[in-house]
Amino acid sequence: MPEDAVVVGATGAMGSAIVAALAERGLRVVAVARSADELARLRDRHPGVVTCPADIAQNQAIEDISSVLENFVRMAVFAAGLPVRGSVDTTDPDDLVMGANVKIAGTVRLLRGVREKMGKGSRFVALAGTLGIEPLPYEAGPGAINAGLFNLMRQISLLYGPKGVTVHTIAPGPTETPRLQRILSNVAAERGVSFDDVYSEYAGRTSLGRLGTIPEIVWAVTNLLEPEADLLHGGVLHLDGGGLRGIY
Repeated sequence: MPEDAVVVGATGAMGSAIVAALAERGLRVVAVARSADELARLRDRHPGVVTCPADIAQNQAIEDISSVLENFVRMAVFAAGLPVRGSVDTTDPDDLVMGANVKIAGTVRLLRGVREKMGKGSRFVALAGTLGIEPLPYEAGPGAINAGLFNLMRQISLLYGPKGVTVHTIAPGPTETPRLQRILSNVAAERGVSFDDVYSEYAGRTSLGRLGTIPEIVWAVTNLLEPEADLLHGGVLHLDGGGLRGIY
């Protein structure tokens, strides 16, 4: 029987790669993002993808998502990035509220949009980040907001595990994307150092000595479709190349 997958943040570098991989697995993929034009370009690259223009920062997104679902939802993925950067000295406090609305409340909106179509064997997945566990002084927003997302996803796992829905948080370290290039440029400007210095510092925090890549993160997402992934329910997949120092 046909099955649906939903990806929020579908037009970003990470989200679009996840869309492509899930479509290759034979799922009917619902791609959710704010820009109808970018969604149309995504559909042109991947015919068969169902586009869902919606602002995950608004409650209307719940109905927007639920209205396009046709089948059992095998997987729902929250892959939207955070538009908040800077230290506590430079970040606008209102931007922290906005970021939490996107990533924490947005995850709840995704859940409410898909929950009527989920059941035993469904996967509910969110991409968080290691900054929520090991904060850095120049990343106030991602640190604080991802910490909240870790907590929220654990709550969801406790609530939905008895229903047969497994819940998974993926925590990549810094990953090679155009968005990361912009982030590191902003960090370099705030600190008054070169981009190369900041890049080397981020890569040097991993014991591999390099940053992660999009295909490596997508591999983790798609492998959650396997039945053996049931026992990963409620846990965190740390894809940081040895960047996490604490025992967790």
